[in-house]
Amino acid sequence: MNWDQIAGNWKEFKGKAVAQWGKLTGDEIDRVDGRRTELAGLIQQKYGKTREEAEKEIDAWMARH
Repeated sequence: MNWDQIAGNWKEFKGKAVAQWGKLTGDEIDRVDGRRTELAGLIQQKYGKTREEAEKEIDAWMARH
């Protein structure tokens, strides 16, 4: 699956994103609205990760879905 598919079906993937990154609130996930850079930024902020670490987590998450 690629990010375009996830972004296009963001309403379906919101719950999976919350399950993966439990520190993110539903409101934050709603604001992401399918934007990968926004999601990476939130992961960085909430989990204290680098941009590269956040991107790797997103890639791994995408590979599972």
